[in-house]
Amino acid sequence: MDAMTSFDPARYLPDDLLARIRERAAVHDRENTFPHDDLDELRAAGYLGILVPQAAGGAGLSLAEASLLQQRLAGAAPATALAVNMHLVWTGVAKVLRDRGIDDLAFVDEAAGAGEVFAFGISEAGNDLVLFGSDTVAEPDGRGGYSFTGTKIFTSLSPVWHHLGVHGLDSTSPDGPKMVFAFVDRSDAVVTRDDWDTLGMRGTQSRTTELRGAHAAADRVIRRIDPGPQPDPLVFGIFAVFEILLASVYTGIARRALDLAVDAATSRRSKKTGTTYANDPDIRWRVADMALAYEALPPQLAALARDVDDLVDHGGRWFSLLSGVKYRAVAMAKEVVDDAILVGGGAAYFTQNELSRLYRDVLAGMFHPSDAESAHSTAAAAWLGPVTG
Repeated sequence: MDAMTSFDPARYLPDDLLARIRERAAVHDRENTFPHDDLDELRAAGYLGILVPQAAGGAGLSLAEASLLQQRLAGAAPATALAVNMHLVWTGVAKVLRDRGIDDLAFVDEAAGAGEVFAFGISEAGNDLVLFGSDTVAEPDGRGGYSFTGTKIFTSLSPVWHHLGVHGLDSTSPDGPKMVFAFVDRSDAVVTRDDWDTLGMRGTQSRTTELRGAHAAADRVIRRIDPGPQPDPLVFGIFAVFEILLASVYTGIARRALDLAVDAATSRRSKKTGTTYANDPDIRWRVADMALAYEALPPQLAALARDVDDLVDHGGRWFSLLSGVKYRAVAMAKEVVDDAILVGGGAAYFTQNELSRLYRDVLAGMFHPSDAESAHSTAAAAWLGPVTG
């Protein structure tokens, strides 16, 4: 029997916990605050360790199971799910490496199993190379460690993280330039700006982070690799887990929007016909179109996540497959939310309506790597090869 058939998401995200998280989501969106209560309850439930092995105090779940859980959490509070995503990325990368016999991130498992929070400090303004380049300066300390100076944007979990995964460029070492990946802790050399006031996903508190010589000791430096695309397992792990879990969040938003549209269609009554809008052929077509779009994504996510879990080798197609599923999930979710707004009618236009918040939250998907241009470029290269002449 497939292990997924016996997996019960409610064991890790009970309905009563989700109900409390959903109730608080509107408050954090309105007040532009971080969901501390959500994180506390999720930590107490062991959620921060779902991808951590049982030997380190975690649940030992697969990436495919974590994807289902993130879809479920996003249906209650997209911003909470997106924030937690960035912690799960690092525990997921630790799992990807561990599954391949590499224990470079064993300390991530140990710390996450103890309830500590990891954040993702990779994005930089104007840096479309993302993992393959950096404007952050990585200066060697002569003892195997590095000090990082630069500015990272969209640092989710800014108020609460304990460890920040960063990258920077070492241009001074004899074998340089080298991309350096490492973890830094909070210190006076890490400054978090209070600048998160956005259209949606406000609860993530993904503030700008200034690294002013933030130091990573030698045992927290996990890679020194050449800039540019390459098959290093760390780069693959970051890209795979990041894209799959992002796609999971936006797929979860789409499912919630579909459920709200069904509720609206079955509860709203037409003055013209005297019956519910669920009997209106135009509304039925619209809801059916939403369902057809949504239902394509969960199986794709499950299959791709299982391929990562099972060490399937897609070779050069991996990056196209991963960027493609993230792109499709976001595009699908935006279309589904748009249609749900129409099914919901004028009430959905008011800010207190949940669909109004989902309408704003789903827009954040356009800003995460891989964006539409990158996904299409990667797919074209996979199918047509590089541009010549």
